[in-house]
Amino acid sequence: MSEVVIIGGGIGGLTLALELHAAGVDCTVHEAVDELSAVGVGINLLPHATRELTRLGLADELSAVAIETESSLYFNRFGQRIYTEPTGRTAGYPWPQFSIHRGDLHDILVRAVRDRLGPDRLVTGRRCVAVSQDATGATAEFEQGSVRAAVVVGCDGVNSVVRRQLHPDQSGPVYSGYNMWRGVTPWPAILGGASMIRAGWLATGKLVVYPIRNHVDDEGRQLVNWVVEIETPQHADRDWNRTGRLEDFLPAFADWHFDWLDVPALLSSSTTILEYPMVDQEPLPSWGTGRITLLGDAAHPMVPRGSNGAGQSILDARALATQLTATSDVVAALSAYEAERLPATAAVVRANRTTPPDTILREVYERTGDRPFDRLENVVDPRELEAILTSYKEIAGYSLTELSARR
Repeated sequence: MSEVVIIGGGIGGLTLALELHAAGVDCTVHEAVDELSAVGVGINLLPHATRELTRLGLADELSAVAIETESSLYFNRFGQRIYTEPTGRTAGYPWPQFSIHRGDLHDILVRAVRDRLGPDRLVTGRRCVAVSQDATGATAEFEQGSVRAAVVVGCDGVNSVVRRQLHPDQSGPVYSGYNMWRGVTPWPAILGGASMIRAGWLATGKLVVYPIRNHVDDEGRQLVNWVVEIETPQHADRDWNRTGRLEDFLPAFADWHFDWLDVPALLSSSTTILEYPMVDQEPLPSWGTGRITLLGDAAHPMVPRGSNGAGQSILDARALATQLTATSDVVAALSAYEAERLPATAAVVRANRTTPPDTILREVYERTGDRPFDRLENVVDPRELEAILTSYKEIAGYSLTELSARR
């Protein structure tokens, strides 16, 4: 009997497996799909996440495939720069910020789990249908049978079976009023090729652009991840792999021709477009009970506006492994894990709704009445913008002061 059964082989579940293995805790990962593949598009790993992945010995593999992000740039929809902020090691962090294809990150984690734990500890084609527990253990029931362990952790994503069973009366997804379309395009380096760019605002169309792979063709282009977000009546359920249509969003960006980027050309050149509603869920009053708990998106689905979804699941994994090795009482360990991580992640869920980093764009949009400005200082004090970013970093747990103190 494994000490821990992990339901779900995504970023959170695989990181938890690596953390538990490093701590000497026996575990097995059970993933619903039959074959693991490189799906998705780009994500960002902020320094609080790369700190943990570096400690797990994955820094070199990440550096080999990711882009080390050096700055965050903010523009209005007229192409005027609003704010520039150094990121990662450029900002003085001991750890980098990475922009990476989700599939590349997932592949690194899969290889590490199979190499370190053994190939039999990552089991595919195992769809969980129920969980249960008693005084001596917990049971995960799959379509193919059941597995017993001391602890069961639901890492099964935003549509978590484990979450629904533990919280049958939970509220459903909360739609933000904005829809998101995503894609990737081979493109020449934009503004140096190591920046995360946010432009525009949600009411009329917001764009996020950053590179996630280098030298993807003979022309030396990067693979550029793009995201567009627009105020939209909800018309789709949450499915990360839903195909989107160019005509649903391209008109909002038709006149975005800047000297540093032709936005319509970038969007139109993508071979794959994915659509996702900007939704989250109300933070739960508790995650688990007894020997069963939740981690990552299963525990705290959040609007993807702060580059923190994957990062918070990585922090969850570290915290849970730490608590499980601090005591032989697994029920007490899971309770301590929840006490540490539930309020922290609930704060991020709420901050992503109201004051994520792109709040900078909203402030300029509202104060200019969605018009170009002559001098930014006549619109907003740059110290106000810096304060917005500083506050979010503190909430999300990656302020330079905090991370350096916990080094």
